Amino acid sequence: MNEAMYNGLLERRSIRSFKPEQITDEELALVLKAGTYAPTAKGAQSPIIIAVQNPEEVAAVNALNARFGPGQNPYYGAPTVLLVLVPAGGYLGDLDGAAVLTNLCNAAYAVGLGACWINRPQFMFETNEGRDMLKRWGVEGAWRGVGSVALGYPAAEAPAARPRKENYCYIVK
Repeated sequence: MNEAMYNGLLERRSIRSFKPEQITDEELALVLKAGTYAPTAKGAQSPIIIAVQNPEEVAAVNALNARFGPGQNPYYGAPTVLLVLVPAGGYLGDLDGAAVLTNLCNAAYAVGLGACWINRPQFMFETNEGRDMLKRWGVEGAWRGVGSVALGYPAAEAPAARPRKENYCYIVK
């Protein structure tokens, strides 16, 4: 058994407080590479990952996301935001995107970064403002948001794990 990998899956937590300094290019590359190795339906590799690090663009993504939920800072001050999108109308895109998001979060922990899966890109990129962002970033075609990841150096200790609920798993033999 690969104990380090297994323990990482059990120990990773969502981080909701980040230091302002940007992550290194090497750390970003490692996290992104892991995202590209997520399982996808029929091996189609349908999702795309957009890494936003420009402070003005991060602020714009933050403001757009905030319009669809509570809070003024949905990315918790993270200096990098990873957006996962799939082709509009694509085959099993949400599931493929969820697998990518999971790999991104686990890889972030593995390289010593903090990460938090953030929803609402599914609403963000249905807006004209969201579609304009994609065009500005050079992303062509019809895309639908699946989720996003706040990424950076943790500013605080990770929270303790919540107890697991009863009847989480059923084994049928």
